[in-house]
Amino acid sequence: MTAAELFTDELLARAGAVRETGNRDAAVAALEYDSRKALPGALYFALTGLHADGHDFITSAIENGARVIVHQNDIAEYNEDVFYLRVKDSRFAMSAISDAFYASPSKRLTVAGVTGTEGKSSTVYFIFQLLRLAGKKAGFISTVQYSVDGTERWNTEHQTTPEAVLVHKRLAEMLENGCEYAVLEASSHGLSPRTNRMGNIAFDAGVMTNVTHEHLEFHGTWEQYRDDKANLFRALDRSVNLGASAFGVVNADDPSAAYFAACSKRKTYTHSVKGGGADLLISGLSSYSRGSIYDVKVRSSGKTIHIEDRLPGAFNAGNVLASLLCVSNLLQIPVEELCCFVPKLKPVRGRMTAVDKGQSFEALVDYAHTPSSFETVLPPIRERAGKRGGRVISLFGSAGERDTQKRALQGRIAARYSDIIFLCDEDPRGEEPSAILEEIAEGVFSAPFGECFPPDGFKRGVNLFLIAERPAAIRAAFSAAKPGDIVLLLGKGHENSIIYSNYTMKYDEISEAENALLELLGGRVV
Repeated sequence: MTAAELFTDELLARAGAVRETGNRDAAVAALEYDSRKALPGALYFALTGLHADGHDFITSAIENGARVIVHQNDIAEYNEDVFYLRVKDSRFAMSAISDAFYASPSKRLTVAGVTGTEGKSSTVYFIFQLLRLAGKKAGFISTVQYSVDGTERWNTEHQTTPEAVLVHKRLAEMLENGCEYAVLEASSHGLSPRTNRMGNIAFDAGVMTNVTHEHLEFHGTWEQYRDDKANLFRALDRSVNLGASAFGVVNADDPSAAYFAACSKRKTYTHSVKGGGADLLISGLSSYSRGSIYDVKVRSSGKTIHIEDRLPGAFNAGNVLASLLCVSNLLQIPVEELCCFVPKLKPVRGRMTAVDKGQSFEALVDYAHTPSSFETVLPPIRERAGKRGGRVISLFGSAGERDTQKRALQGRIAARYSDIIFLCDEDPRGEEPSAILEEIAEGVFSAPFGECFPPDGFKRGVNLFLIAERPAAIRAAFSAAKPGDIVLLLGKGHENSIIYSNYTMKYDEISEAENALLELLGGRVV
């Protein structure tokens, strides 16, 4: 493909083209936004970023073989063998160009998107599994994993929604492998027109899990955060495959359910675990360390179905309902016929994952990193520990260069349900690690004595410890644990690194916990 063949008048308009210069016969064999990965025939997107500007690496990209450059800023020097396309916003243009380069793969798949503050990865994974269990070929992309051919692979990036180039490439790979359905985790960043990562995805189904407090450093306000997420539902009105039969699924227990439903002309289905009127309604929910038991009433048929899942964490019951509604309407199969698959659903790694090396206490790894996820995860853990006379030991941090308002809230909520708290690094990035921990500690100390779990409150060195180095903090938390206690390692979950200002440390929370337990028990470290 040449630049002339790719950049039709329609695409130039969609990409926000300002000016084109140079060789229109230049080859376009691949798309890249990292100059180091540019090969002969690559199209290179010069993106502006927080710490670096892709325009500074245009020469490097050309030296590596790039022959088409998409840029938004002035360029001092032009190469006559290269085609240059100046656009209003390189990142925004990347979506339309990626869609065109890969021949609009989302329009040839039935695509379901899942958005929300919590529960996105799990719900994506459950929908994918249900589709496969129902005999359909499907792929998915989530924060944790992705699959284009039935094989599940780990997502090595700290990015919920990949850049547009990779999203469209993965969709094209799904098509090549015979997939009919794609399930995409749709973050607020990915749905925002500021990044436009999903601006050219043809969605046929949209799922909203909840909307709470997160990413205000990017969106500015909670209202803008919610509005950007709702772009998923607005996209349903442009559905290609399902057309007028496109649909939405919302959590009726969330205050924003009606807002999302109003953003689309398509029918919206609801689910509830709190007893409100909904298309799927849970009653009698009991959660155990290895799963949950509950009854589901189906409004359309009036039937009640008994379900026993194998998914740790009571919060997963709502994710299961959302997944059942989504797949039922994608395949036009009654929910009752899909419920038999629920016991076969596997949980997402790093979501209430038990780490057991024979220790006398319970150790759990979970990705919870927002105030609302703390409110979801901690109460049932508090209840379970209390029934057996154990304590709750919570270990967590808060990300640097992200929403700072949530830090004190995290501390205050943890104080309400924990006996002992260890604060440590999550991803400090360019911030001073100790300063982040102090902000969380302020929230811990702000909890009134009558509100926090220890009757006399928290005291440094007694039941509150600030140990920045996460591996050391984990070992201290395990050493403090007694028989019957529950130790919660929060915030990292599935992630494979800890990001600092000048380096990225390879890190796996589950492996680290396993090794720490083996050390504690005098066993062999793996």
